[in-house]
Amino acid sequence: MDNQKVILITGCSSGFGLLTAVRLASRGHFVWATMRDLSKTKELQEALAENNTQAYIRQLDVTSPQSIKNVVDEINQRHSHIDVVINNAGFGIAGFFEDLTQDEIRSVMETNFFGVQNVCREVIPLMRKHKHGKIINISSIAGRVATPCLGAYNASKWALEAFSESLYHELGLFGIQVVVVEPGSYPTKIFTKNEHYCASFENKQSPYFHFSQRLKEIAAEKLNNLKTNPDHVAKLVEKIIDDPHPKLRYISDFSSASRVWAQNTLPPSFLTKIFRRLIHANE
Repeated sequence: MDNQKVILITGCSSGFGLLTAVRLASRGHFVWATMRDLSKTKELQEALAENNTQAYIRQLDVTSPQSIKNVVDEINQRHSHIDVVINNAGFGIAGFFEDLTQDEIRSVMETNFFGVQNVCREVIPLMRKHKHGKIINISSIAGRVATPCLGAYNASKWALEAFSESLYHELGLFGIQVVVVEPGSYPTKIFTKNEHYCASFENKQSPYFHFSQRLKEIAAEKLNNLKTNPDHVAKLVEKIIDDPHPKLRYISDFSSASRVWAQNTLPPSFLTKIFRRLIHANE
């Protein structure tokens, strides 16, 4: 394969990271699929085997600069460069602000925002040296449209959006491209095994208890009705990698694009009414 690329991906134990790693490895790219906990490699290894392909699987915790450096140094020693970095590692936590502790909020920011910066800080010098590279940050539609009970997650993704846009302008001076992918809701483990709720989510003494439980019901209903295919996001990332002149932002599905349109077009009071109707549906 003449256009083989060296690709580093974070958060490959499941979801978008796993699907993207398998798809790109199947294309013949040198894929370095990383995850925080190597005890969770089974699903990735099985998917690679089913597709008759392979990848370098390594431990990398985006909140640990040393673990990032270890992997980047190994890639540099083997390939002397990195063509693409896909910052996919992240997680969400549900909870109204007063129910969230400062530590819970900080943990989301450490992974979703500072974790991306940690990876970028390590790979940018190598890309700048070669005046070539592509950084793809997996954000979320939550980085464009904020919803109640997801304030910490929204904030982390809004911060990632702003950082990515700034980086887009800065690194363009050195021939490095920055792209943001904004997925909506897909049936991945973020809604099942990897779902996170704040410690006070089930606290019946919380003034938000009724509202949080209603939103949990809505999320479950939505998950049951989701028709979106998460592999679509992996295909989109592949398309971005192949595109010599990608855009800054890509929304991955029509529903999410509609939400962004509504956010930018309709008055805030209208959206507020929609949210309140949803929360109070059973009253």
